[in-house]
Amino acid sequence: MPRTLLILGAGTGGTMLANKLAHTLDHDQWQMIIVDQEPEHYYQPGFLFIPFGIYRPDEVIRPKQRLLPASVKLIFSEIALIEPDQQRVKLVKDDQVIPYDYLVIATGSRIAPDEIDGMLGDGWYQNIFDFYTYPGAVALAEALKNWKGGRLVINIAEMPIKCPVAPLEFAFLADWYFAQRGIRDQVEIIYSTPLSGAFTKPRASATLSRLLDEKRITVIGDFNISEVDAERRVIRSYDDQEIPYDLLVTIPPNMGAEVIGRSGMGDDLNFVPVDKHTLQSKRWENVFVIGDAGNVPTSKAGSVAHFMLETVVENLQHHISGEPLTPSFDGHANCFVETGYQKGLLIDFNYEVEPLPGKYPLPTVGPFSLLEETKLNHLGKMGFRWVYWNVLLKAIDLPISSQFSMTGKIS
Repeated sequence: MPRTLLILGAGTGGTMLANKLAHTLDHDQWQMIIVDQEPEHYYQPGFLFIPFGIYRPDEVIRPKQRLLPASVKLIFSEIALIEPDQQRVKLVKDDQVIPYDYLVIATGSRIAPDEIDGMLGDGWYQNIFDFYTYPGAVALAEALKNWKGGRLVINIAEMPIKCPVAPLEFAFLADWYFAQRGIRDQVEIIYSTPLSGAFTKPRASATLSRLLDEKRITVIGDFNISEVDAERRVIRSYDDQEIPYDLLVTIPPNMGAEVIGRSGMGDDLNFVPVDKHTLQSKRWENVFVIGDAGNVPTSKAGSVAHFMLETVVENLQHHISGEPLTPSFDGHANCFVETGYQKGLLIDFNYEVEPLPGKYPLPTVGPFSLLEETKLNHLGKMGFRWVYWNVLLKAIDLPISSQFSMTGKIS
């Protein structure tokens, strides 16, 4: 009887892994099952563009079934419980139980607005919106169409969050959007963050802070939100600082899947503790994690899931063969940062090295510039959607190493 590799989650990480393993696992010896509760796959970087009319909502959705290889059994169901000591997963659908030999957790992360007092009150989707979900981005698009101006507050509740630069991109795009509508002088943009500056890494933070200043976006740092007073339209911090708003765009706390908490597999935020270099669970040797579901200290972003892929595939194969694992994941992350006016910049970094200026991926030639606003970086950002659907999810090898490289960078 074939052994079972079970993948929980058919988002970016789970889909890439299934497509990659479909070509490497012996189908006579292995069956691959993937479980997800939603039939639609969302291109999540596209959520950023929906509120500003740059993408239509239908441009970020495709059926998950079409993105997976025919050899993979796809089950749509909510996961009731993971029982790693018994090597089985219980589903809500038909009380089904799936035993497994190896488990890969790719359940991602989710926003948890209920963690902030008052956020889900009368103002939710009235003058308080998120853009990290499909419904939130679509609702915000409708709200912005008719908004006449006032104080727009973009607030990050706490770190870590999925795609840490997305709130900054939203601020930059809002500046451009209101300028195009001819009402920029009627809009005050406030960017409030629990960090001391615009970003976690010093050199990138300096560049991004300069851009925020140039675009007349006010940064309020070290603001740790405790509650929303929807009646008075203010957000309040733990030290009783208040920020009034007319329109609040929130990035609520990001947490791992609820089933991780129910199953006793996560930390305080329901992220699975893993070895940050091998991506193996610290408690169960036949459990691996890809994408946002783990507690690795790097960005929660699609590029990171892509760079994790090689490590997870290799270490699954090593463990199956009884060989030592390879500690090859170095925290590599890169991201185009849309800055408005059809420009963008690019950052590339890992666990040890912060974003640096230079050229990427080739020295001198680039063609992309690091920590520098260019139109080509904007085109790279916009072109990535095609790459995502047609190359990345299919696990087709790109001519870019998963390992971080100092090539082309100026330290």
